[in-house]
Amino acid sequence: MNYEEFKNEFVDALQERLYESGNEVSINVSTVEKMNETYEAITITPAGSNIGMNLNLEVFAEAYENGVPFDEIVEQVTHKVEDHLSNMPTFDVQALTDYEQMKDKLSMEVVASDRNAELLTKVPHQEMEDMAVVYRFVMESDEAGRASILITNELIDRMGVTPEQLHVDALENAPEIRPAVIKGMNEVMIEMMGPDAAAMFGMDELPQDEKMFVATVPDKVAGAGVIAYQNFMDEAAERVGGDFFILPSSTHEVLLVKDDGEANFRDLKAMVEEVNATQVRPEEKLTDNVYHYDSKEHIFELAEKFEARQQAKEADISSEKEEKGSVLGDLKAKKDEVAQQPKKDAAEKTAKSKGGEAL
Repeated sequence: MNYEEFKNEFVDALQERLYESGNEVSINVSTVEKMNETYEAITITPAGSNIGMNLNLEVFAEAYENGVPFDEIVEQVTHKVEDHLSNMPTFDVQALTDYEQMKDKLSMEVVASDRNAELLTKVPHQEMEDMAVVYRFVMESDEAGRASILITNELIDRMGVTPEQLHVDALENAPEIRPAVIKGMNEVMIEMMGPDAAAMFGMDELPQDEKMFVATVPDKVAGAGVIAYQNFMDEAAERVGGDFFILPSSTHEVLLVKDDGEANFRDLKAMVEEVNATQVRPEEKLTDNVYHYDSKEHIFELAEKFEARQQAKEADISSEKEEKGSVLGDLKAKKDEVAQQPKKDAAEKTAKSKGGEAL
């Protein structure tokens, strides 16, 4: 069957299976716009509720095309929906439009501007080089996942809040509810491997001079947003030990590489591009670019901008040296010119000083 036929039969079969298991729900098909992805979804809403769940219908259709039996897909999705419905958090719908009640759930994320251009026209955001800072209300977050609401222009209009006020409040609240966590790469590797395995590979002791760090949030979900925190860059510079490059590992974390003169941003960019192409899921990709933080001038920028700025500085210094050298050269030339002039007879000078004539 084609996609449209699959969609219609799948919705009917799922509705019937859920009804047979005692779950009275409504199922609708709609287009869901999310950061980094847009897809056709089935929205399953329990009777008497205003809150439902979205499931990516295109994923199920793809599984069918790849040979998974139709009944098996329906069975798996039914169990997934039943599990979600039995553990679905309850929300006060009225509170969702009360900014004062929701403000303490306010958080920040960063996304690629170009790949989310259309959706960004519908949500309040701040530009950050080729990325955009967006805002969410984080309702719940635990090992099982996270429930959050992307804040739209329509939502803050209903709340009576300006984008400027939203940004100010997010800067204050986000680091409180989702604080930045910065760990050395070796520390992260030890945690992933476990102490025994790390000891086998001689990684049980942390190096004194760590070159690479991982920055995220405690639940490691959308943790790349920490780079938008107002004090993050300076705190990171203190931890890293000066200037550093920022590599967007994914929307969930960023890597910080110490700029000690050894790292070349073009090599780092090539590495980011390769990892994004081979290891990062499309919906979790941030950008292919590398960024830089100048800890002395407190400037966050694309790495190529930093390089251009440094080259311009060096050119100015070189020009200034040439100018100083030219002035000194001119003075020396004038001094030499005076020194080379023929000296007049001393008697002539004496006579002139007396107003007389030399004999």
